[in-house]
Amino acid sequence: MKKINILFAASECTPFIKTGGLADVAGSLPAAVDTANYEMRVIMPKYSALPKKYTDRMEFLCNFDVPLGWRRQYCGLFKLKVGKVVYYFLDNEYYFKRNALYGEFDDGERFAFFSKAICEAILHMDFEPDILHCNDWHTALAPVFLREFYREPEKTRDIKTVFTIHNIKFQGMFSEAILGDILGLDGIPAASQLLSDKDTVNFMLGALCYADRITTVSPGYADEICTEYYGEGLDPVLRRRRSILSGILNGIDTKVYDPGKDKALAVNYTSLCLEKKAGNKTALQEETGLRVSKDIPLFSLISRLTEQKGLDLVTYILPHICDREMQLVILGVGDSKYEEAFRYYANKYPEKISFLQKFDEPLSHRIYAASDAFLMPSRFEPCGLSQMMSMRYATLPIVRETGGLKDSVQAYNKYTGEGTGFSFANFNAHELLGEIDKALDLWYNDKEGWRHLMKNAAEADFSWKASAKSYRELYRGLI
Repeated sequence: MKKINILFAASECTPFIKTGGLADVAGSLPAAVDTANYEMRVIMPKYSALPKKYTDRMEFLCNFDVPLGWRRQYCGLFKLKVGKVVYYFLDNEYYFKRNALYGEFDDGERFAFFSKAICEAILHMDFEPDILHCNDWHTALAPVFLREFYREPEKTRDIKTVFTIHNIKFQGMFSEAILGDILGLDGIPAASQLLSDKDTVNFMLGALCYADRITTVSPGYADEICTEYYGEGLDPVLRRRRSILSGILNGIDTKVYDPGKDKALAVNYTSLCLEKKAGNKTALQEETGLRVSKDIPLFSLISRLTEQKGLDLVTYILPHICDREMQLVILGVGDSKYEEAFRYYANKYPEKISFLQKFDEPLSHRIYAASDAFLMPSRFEPCGLSQMMSMRYATLPIVRETGGLKDSVQAYNKYTGEGTGFSFANFNAHELLGEIDKALDLWYNDKEGWRHLMKNAAEADFSWKASAKSYRELYRGLI
């Protein structure tokens, strides 16, 4: 069997730098895909914020110019092996020596450079990819550039492209003026496909039109984005290309999220000794000032505090939560209206609600382990990882049936006892409250049933094994 080489392009990647779930995927999938017949390497920007312990070990390979419209910009190519995965880093301080990864005034030019530099780097690196796998709008122009500018060099002419949508809401939309000035695509008839209207260049739209395969991060989300409600204006092109669109559910790093070995926890436990989990609840209650009691169910919410995450539903039912025999701990930062609501109720009911206005990775692990139930009522959720992490720690998720949440959480069936959590269909606060009440009823009136669901959740397989197999089949189908 011919070995397949895949170059995985992402704007962020653990353990180097992270703002969201894309970094987790980029940090976990390559090692999971890698076998004797597949090799996946990663390419990303060399941000100035990368930890020194990694930059000091990088090997400089070469430098070259990147044509970007009328410009020719410097790019350095560095290499580093971490574990069994090889990573390439593209260096240009003008574009990547910034205080933030995203949200800069020239993001269109910065990530156009990144996409073009990926194509140029292939000509200079010690690796010959058969497939270039791009992710979200930050790398969406690479399939366009490959097709329009890199068909002559032998090393790039036959490369197939895969484009993965992690969140269709963020598409990379910029002024039409950059089509010629920065992208150098004016005068190319096919490049008009990048225009979502006469004034707007849409990077993601370009990838959707040019890529050989399109994937997204759950089967449910693949179906949803083909509809007008979820498609964010791109549903027509996705319906047109539905035959090459598929959804593959993300996984999590089960070594990082392992309650049996997690050093952040007060007490380690496994599905074989779930009674030890209660020690983590006691420790968190003491840490956060909640009333210490093993008998009160502790619910949690760990999230960016944004509208997407369904927090309008949560804030609406906070008075009802305070009337019930339960506790709620919230970890996250985001929109001020949610922060203010959570802060108000935490101050008013300090023994029932704790709001931790920050993000702290070890603390998130302690909360997963301490909680009995986990709230994730998202308005939309391409995949979601938090529900998988909660189940890994035998904490039962309460989710809205959308995207990856529907694909990963099996709703509790009170007649058969089956399930790994609780779910509701409509974006409705009363439906969310109804599932909370269902969970409370099970907690207080059927301890054995609750324990059975905990064990189901803890033993669900959310490793990258199944997802990696699906990606390998996808890649093999392209060659």
